[in-house]
Amino acid sequence: MGNRVASYMRYMRKITAKTTLKKILENPKSEEILTKYGVPCVSCPMAAFELEELEIGKVARMYNLDLKSILKELNNG
Repeated sequence: MGNRVASYMRYMRKITAKTTLKKILENPKSEEILTKYGVPCVSCPMAAFELEELEIGKVARMYNLDLKSILKELNNG
């Protein structure tokens, strides 16, 4: 039963295109990953006011970033 609970917890924490940057940045490793892929919002002072609303999928589309790779690394990191 323990494996099922752990599996469910990973599923509930899974980062998707609709996950906000605020939620993603709750994990300290995430900032490094986002920076690696060139997500400009990490260092943008104006983005600090929008982190609760900025979804990683929308940001990736705006800046033509590889969303699939970003999500894969965030979910494995």
